[in-house]
Amino acid sequence: MTVERYIRVIAGLFIMLSLALGVEGSPVFVNKWFLAFTAFVGLNLFQFGFTNVCPMGFILRKLGVKDEAACGSKCC
Repeated sequence: MTVERYIRVIAGLFIMLSLALGVEGSPVFVNKWFLAFTAFVGLNLFQFGFTNVCPMGFILRKLGVKDEAACGSKCC
């Protein structure tokens, strides 16, 4: 998988987890403030769309995950 696909998967996981922990009707509810993390992830995705700069992308690249350009067209 490429950096961009990992970013999508991790962002989706973080959003689902923070919603589960922040919505009062959830069986694993902890506190409403977990919804702030949902907003944080959403804002990061929004700015990533415009600037193509993502902190998670930097971390993934440091861990050795390849970019799509380095991976070639056979990386799906």
